[in-house]
Amino acid sequence: MAEKEKTSSSQPRISGWLRSGLNTMLVPALAVLTAMIVGGIVIALAGGNPFAAYAGLIEGSFGSLNAISETTVWATPYIFAGLAVAFGFKGGLFNIGAEGQLAFGAVMAALVGYGLPLMGVDLPAVVFVPLTVVAGIIAGGIWAAIPGWLKAKFGGHEVINTIMMNYIALNITSYLLNGPMKDNNPLNVVARTPLIAESARISTVFPDYRFHWGFILALLVAVLIWFILWKTTLGFEIRTVGTNPDAARYAGVNVSNIIIITMVISGALAGMAGSIEVTALNYRHELGFAVGYGFDAIAIALLGKNHPAGVVLASLLFGAMRNGATRMQFNTQIPVDIISIIQALILLFVAADAIVRYIYHIRIQQDRLVLTRGWGG
Repeated sequence: MAEKEKTSSSQPRISGWLRSGLNTMLVPALAVLTAMIVGGIVIALAGGNPFAAYAGLIEGSFGSLNAISETTVWATPYIFAGLAVAFGFKGGLFNIGAEGQLAFGAVMAALVGYGLPLMGVDLPAVVFVPLTVVAGIIAGGIWAAIPGWLKAKFGGHEVINTIMMNYIALNITSYLLNGPMKDNNPLNVVARTPLIAESARISTVFPDYRFHWGFILALLVAVLIWFILWKTTLGFEIRTVGTNPDAARYAGVNVSNIIIITMVISGALAGMAGSIEVTALNYRHELGFAVGYGFDAIAIALLGKNHPAGVVLASLLFGAMRNGATRMQFNTQIPVDIISIIQALILLFVAADAIVRYIYHIRIQQDRLVLTRGWGG
């Protein structure tokens, strides 16, 4: 009898979770649908066939095992970068610096990956791979700590500071890849580092595909971020500060420390995106390899409602669109740039969700998404 009562009481709880999850993802899903419809109109106006274009997009993204593998390859840095931005949002911080933090993470991972063997340091893969990845994590975290500290101690707005830090990071990266860290191979004519050591590389899961263990690691990190945010005291403090810093301060939370910690973890996740790209895919850092990842991550975090599960799904969507764009162009002669237009439309409809709610007659809820506390907050 007691077991029946326990089962019956758990069923409404599970159905409540499902209903809540569906309600949360309803507007983002409709935003994607609306963006695809508007994108189809743009394709038609450009003289293309929207149905053939989207068929090619799906075929290029999921039409074969190799297509699925490449979609996961594209999605991996999106997951890390999307988690970085979403984590900042949860703390009430708008981290636009993921682009620079990712670049620094990639530079540091490459430096460790090829530099230690040049110094005569011979490490086994079980040590070298984590060391290389952690180097990128630390670089991204330190770079994000600077605007976090400026925000906590002097009230400097993180949006302005992270944008400026992007310019500094990208220009320093350009100098390093064109100068001290440039591959000295006579055949090399581009700005890139030497290849990292074999023992510093993350292997692929299957021999004939580029699907690598970095994607699995990204999923595990998403679970870890969920656990930190919703199952730990630190996560509760971060979410409290993000919702109402005055109430958090009144409750005894050290708001300044939480701001810095939030930015450090956010930057570390972005740095991890760069280090995984170096260790698992490119095996070196090349100038411009990740242009746009940090900014796409903002759309991914918004689309995923700042929840790790939503970020993973949004990253897979963006990865699929990027991967399938080439096949779409091959089938229909539609430029791949149309994908950027569709992604911009997705961001527009997610950010301005009142438009989507008006179109589909969805009642506006009171618990609206809060991204930042304002320019002076």
